[in-house]
Amino acid sequence: AVFGEENVMRAKTELLSELRTMLRDVFALRASGQLESRVGRAHGYVDGFMRALLDTGIATKNELLTLVAEERERASGPALRTLEALEDETVAA
Repeated sequence: AVFGEENVMRAKTELLSELRTMLRDVFALRASGQLESRVGRAHGYVDGFMRALLDTGIATKNELLTLVAEERERASGPALRTLEALEDETVAA
């Protein structure tokens, strides 16, 4: 076989790294207030790339969801506050 398991894993790692870069660019564009058309185009590229990863079996839906969540958290911080923080605020209010 031309593609050994090691080469397949290396290719997957490189493709997922490229997806991370693309996601960082989208989040940075959005945060900097770029034109919605530019953000939308970049988002479309990400969607197409992710669809190709799914369709070819290179990545699973859960792998991609995890990757997107990690990059979103990296760009914007955690999506939710902890329950303890909410309870403390309720008591203080």
